[in-house]
Amino acid sequence: MTLQYKPKHNQNRIIEAKKNPKQTSLVGGDFSDRLRAYRDLHAHALFSSLGRLIASRLNAALTIIVLSISISLACGFYLLIQNVQQLTSDLESSNQISLFLRDDVSLASANRLANGIKLDPSVQAVKVITKEQALKEFEDFSGFGEAVRALEKNPLPIVLQVIPKNSLEDGQNIETLIENFKQAAEVDFAQLDMQWVKRLQLIIEVGQRSVALMGILLSFAVLFITGNTIRLELHNRRDEIVIAKLVGATNSFVQRPFLYSGFWIGFFSGISAWFIVTIMMLILKQPIEKLALLYNSGFHLLFLGFLESIGLIIVSSLLGIVGSWVVVRLQLQQLKV
Repeated sequence: MTLQYKPKHNQNRIIEAKKNPKQTSLVGGDFSDRLRAYRDLHAHALFSSLGRLIASRLNAALTIIVLSISISLACGFYLLIQNVQQLTSDLESSNQISLFLRDDVSLASANRLANGIKLDPSVQAVKVITKEQALKEFEDFSGFGEAVRALEKNPLPIVLQVIPKNSLEDGQNIETLIENFKQAAEVDFAQLDMQWVKRLQLIIEVGQRSVALMGILLSFAVLFITGNTIRLELHNRRDEIVIAKLVGATNSFVQRPFLYSGFWIGFFSGISAWFIVTIMMLILKQPIEKLALLYNSGFHLLFLGFLESIGLIIVSSLLGIVGSWVVVRLQLQQLKV
């Protein structure tokens, strides 16, 4: 005869279940026990997978270094485009439309025209340059000051400098705006280097698409490298997995530690990539900002923000999990257990 010990609290639970089985099934301790067991299993898989990475720290370090370099390349190109876009926003003010008015237009008429142009929703700002101001600028920057002062009459017209909104994003609207300005009776002709705007638009677009393509390719590289690392670990632990399957372990139970291994690899790779990118930007910060000062620009190098840094770590961790999940599923399907 076999004796089986039943704790007192289990006996009480059985008695309560007999008295009120519906209430016990809903609010009894079974659900909380399962929840604690589920938590303990995940905690054990989380920290045991970390322990295995630490135990094989050389292989893990090499994998993380390769992944962090790949991720930092994508982040570096992303920051490059962000800084170029910031630079183009600083150059926005130089992308202005110059309206040269007819010689017979008075300053009062020029001011009225400027006030009317300001009402246009596609115009950001309008500046009136008088004939005297234009002559003074020409003397200062042309190097022909003596010749200009010898003239009996100021030959320069009044100029309106119009700065359009979103000029770097929409060249078609700028062309329409210039055509509207040319219809004004006071305007002699309008000038804007549209080729410069179009070139800059295409450069930014090419850069954005290049960053997106590189990000996709490097994401696949992260998936494959992580998957290959997990595949090697699966191969080394094949006998352990077969025994676990024979005694009734589910696929979820078997794959859980490998998924957490992929998580740790992606997590540490993301953190390492953040440090690599930050160090690179710190090295470049001082010379770039000194160069900007030589051009009288207030340009400041952009770094990864807080949300971008968190997103980097989350994405790299998810890539590690996805790469591990794909490999583990394929390997488990090949096991005939």
